[in-house]
Amino acid sequence: MNRIKNLIFTLAAVLVGGLAAGAQAAGGVTVPMDVFPAARTKDLAALQNGARIFANHCLNCHSATLMRWNRLQDIGLDERQIRDFLIFDPNRKVGETMQISMKPSDAKSWFGKVPPDLSVIVRARTTFDYRGTDYLFTLLRGYYRDADSATGWNNVVYPNIAMPHVLWYQHGPREATITRVVHGDKGSERVVSVYDVDGKVTVTRTPLPGHPPESIEARFKPVDAEQARRFDEDMADLVAYLAFMTDPSAVDRKRIGVWVLVFLLLFTGAAWWLNRTFWRDIK
Repeated sequence: MNRIKNLIFTLAAVLVGGLAAGAQAAGGVTVPMDVFPAARTKDLAALQNGARIFANHCLNCHSATLMRWNRLQDIGLDERQIRDFLIFDPNRKVGETMQISMKPSDAKSWFGKVPPDLSVIVRARTTFDYRGTDYLFTLLRGYYRDADSATGWNNVVYPNIAMPHVLWYQHGPREATITRVVHGDKGSERVVSVYDVDGKVTVTRTPLPGHPPESIEARFKPVDAEQARRFDEDMADLVAYLAFMTDPSAVDRKRIGVWVLVFLLLFTGAAWWLNRTFWRDIK
């Protein structure tokens, strides 16, 4: 019964996530999505690092009720490694799903709403315009300091996001320049907002001739380029793990699918030869 409830909850989350993404796209322009390095989803080291980041930083607030800990054996981890390095609650077992201790009522009180379950977040964030992996890869790397926001942070992909930047200390300080082309009562203009490392913003407005399409572009200038590069690598690993968690059997399914197609090809050839041999002497 609990599994059925979890499945219904996750399907509802997918529907809500899809509607929200569609509403965001319909309500205004979105920042261009960065391309996620898809090769990470086949790299066991990247998947293991992504699982470590997920267990240490995401699983405190976000659950993954459709994912069992023992499925991490598919990415090269044994039961001892899962139990000793990823499960921090001694009462949890490797065969259990990835639950969290935080109560939904407490989460709503603290954050304003319950953080979504991440079991199928990649699929939930996939739209006709971009892949879910691209969205998450851009979102996780799209945080910048904003002194006027409630958490002190903002995000170019999800403006006024409620989720704070929990990996800020790995991210490192950086300057953000957000350029928007907007239409107003007085015509079109280019609005350039520069956020310094402390989140203080300087805004410059320039009128534009004609009626250019609305757009948004973001550029970042990190203080430590090497630290920013390492953070991008970790976020790619985290998204790779989220993609694996959304569909853990994807690799096996594709591998089996190839052999099924080979079998069907051989069976079709054999059936054609038998049919031709059987009817050969019949006029």
